[in-house]
Amino acid sequence: MIIIGITGTLGAGKGTIVDYLIQQRQFLHFSVRSFLIEEAQRRNMPINRDTFVVVANSLRAAHSPSFITDELFKRALESGQNAIIESIRTPGEVDSLRQKGNFVLFAVDADPKIRYERIVSRNSETDHVSFETFIENEQREMTSDDPNKQNLSKCIAMADYTLLNNGDFEALYQQIDKIIKNIEHE
Repeated sequence: MIIIGITGTLGAGKGTIVDYLIQQRQFLHFSVRSFLIEEAQRRNMPINRDTFVVVANSLRAAHSPSFITDELFKRALESGQNAIIESIRTPGEVDSLRQKGNFVLFAVDADPKIRYERIVSRNSETDHVSFETFIENEQREMTSDDPNKQNLSKCIAMADYTLLNNGDFEALYQQIDKIIKNIEHE
């Protein structure tokens, strides 16, 4: 059983990697975003990026920096199948998941203008923002000394594999296939 965690910048292609692994490699998907939507709905909070940050930070502060991904890891283990945990945002999550074994971290990044075009075109409820707000949101999540808050730059630096997604789908899929073959031969 392999559990892949995915981290990366906003709009870089985390969802595209997930879709590919589900469709081509039959991985199961466990989403931090879905977990946070469930929790926000339970708390009667609006569904948006600001709410997700508040809810995630409060859960981490109340339980542990890795609480959300630990809960998703439990679900993945119960499935007994190869799984993806999307989206890893704190170094504590990476450390905790690595201690559990069979865990590999992917990071994905792309040029900011390309990423912004992608989020505008996907048109989800959290993506109706200006380019300036997009960059501000990302910067807010990029670094923090607080272990309960997002630190994407540190997570990206901790990745076992980094994918650059400035090209088309096929270029990304080739990178994924190469990495999966490498993991399977370890």
